[in-house]
Amino acid sequence: MKAETSSINRTSLFYVLKDIQLHTQSMGWQQEILVDNEHTLLILTAGTGRLHLEETEFHMRQGRSYHITPGSTARIHSETDGMGFYLLTYELWGMEGTPSGQALPVRNPQFAPYQHQAEWSCLPFSQCIEYLEGIYRQRDTYSELESFDIHVRFQAFMLFLYRQNQNAAHHTNMRQAVEKSIQHLQEHYRNNWTVEQLAELANVARWQYTRIFKKITTKYPLDYLNGVRIDRAKQLLLATDDRLLDIAQFVGFNNEYYFNRRFKQTVGISPGQYRRQRHQEKMRVFAPFLEDFLVALGITPVVQCAHYRWGRQDYLGLHDVPVIDIEQEDIDELARHKPDLIMMDRGFRRWMSDDGLGRLAPTYEFPHASEDWRMTLRKSADLLGRKDRVQDVISQYEYKASEARRLLKRSVHAQTVACLRISALGISLYSGPYHGYTGPILYGDLGLTPHPLVQQLSRDARNAILSRKYLKLLDVDHLFITFDKRHSSWEGEERCLLDAPEWRSLPAVRSGCVYEVDFLTWMNYGVISHGKKIEDVLRVLT
Repeated sequence: MKAETSSINRTSLFYVLKDIQLHTQSMGWQQEILVDNEHTLLILTAGTGRLHLEETEFHMRQGRSYHITPGSTARIHSETDGMGFYLLTYELWGMEGTPSGQALPVRNPQFAPYQHQAEWSCLPFSQCIEYLEGIYRQRDTYSELESFDIHVRFQAFMLFLYRQNQNAAHHTNMRQAVEKSIQHLQEHYRNNWTVEQLAELANVARWQYTRIFKKITTKYPLDYLNGVRIDRAKQLLLATDDRLLDIAQFVGFNNEYYFNRRFKQTVGISPGQYRRQRHQEKMRVFAPFLEDFLVALGITPVVQCAHYRWGRQDYLGLHDVPVIDIEQEDIDELARHKPDLIMMDRGFRRWMSDDGLGRLAPTYEFPHASEDWRMTLRKSADLLGRKDRVQDVISQYEYKASEARRLLKRSVHAQTVACLRISALGISLYSGPYHGYTGPILYGDLGLTPHPLVQQLSRDARNAILSRKYLKLLDVDHLFITFDKRHSSWEGEERCLLDAPEWRSLPAVRSGCVYEVDFLTWMNYGVISHGKKIEDVLRVLT
């Protein structure tokens, strides 16, 4: 009798639990977690909180677990009712089969499912808690058998998590594929597209592609494509004097008639009427957080932006101009001011939908980063018919900066300077001379010397998270700080850092060389705000 044989898949995973902790924290508690070579799982059992992981913020709630991969930094912050949570650290090992039939252990194997996900479902939650309570009860055992039981329970717990997230992961992968195709569509909108081609690009069935696409964008694929083309045409109508036929063909429409019809259906007026609105004598302009450029060109905005936590840009002196709070996203309130033109940068999309704004008035979105303030100023002047003022504004600023640089060279010499943005979530260190709100002014125009951490941590980014570990290394001579109240749960929470021993031990703090500056003046790219930064620096360093 011949025996039938089969082999088990030689690719296996093993989860080695290193530690389990149970925390109960009161309102306002916060902590930074630095993960080296181990994985970390955080499972909320009570209350609510926020987890800031790399560039993403999660609102933590019961029934979810949060995965922090090796090499990551995370910040946990409890909210009004406090929070309770389990914190588990573990190592992930794999056993990979080789051609010779051997099995070799591999630490942190690449084939581990769902390890890239940051948020996992753990429902039913009662079953999740049963696993965790069983593991926690035996955490201090010295018995080899009970220790083995802990690891078996932990393997079962991870299997439970994977089973709950298998379907979600498949859906997430399809959604990510569709999102990637949407990004491709935004960049290649001039091409002729069919839904079949887009679905093939995403490797998703056509019916699923259309359903997911509409859920993401609220539009069907070809309607969305035409919307992208119309938006681009609106930019060109405001920024150029090109013929309507040339603009139509450039953005992907085959003929001017169809372009005109789709444009009027979408915008409510013809392309020609849209273009003519920018040539009005007394234009009513809404430029959210770009008011600096309007004032520099001698134009008073019809309404100014504010934020209920940040306040308004008082440094511009727009005391008699109506205010709209961007957190309210009140399109109807803005409509009452009847703007003729809306100017915005891409960052404003998180506050108000450009679709909603586009229904009110011709809307121009700057295609470049507004930190290039000279380009933004020139384009603003072009749109508003103030090109004759641009060179005077730039020349006045450059004279002011060169005079300040001369004075600072005598008074500061090689002393180091840094700028921090402090909030309830943590500390951001602002970058070197090429990026960000402050670096190009402090280190570029004024020639001040950045502390070595500025270059080490921020690199090419606009800012970098400054952990408590690195804060201790910030032996800078002069420190400019500003407070962001947006994430504070109570008045003054963002200032709690000033009581920390790491802060009080800084050389700049001990020597009285810490200078608090206005938030909206320093966290702004406008030419007037840059001039105010120079004045602030001169006031304390000369």
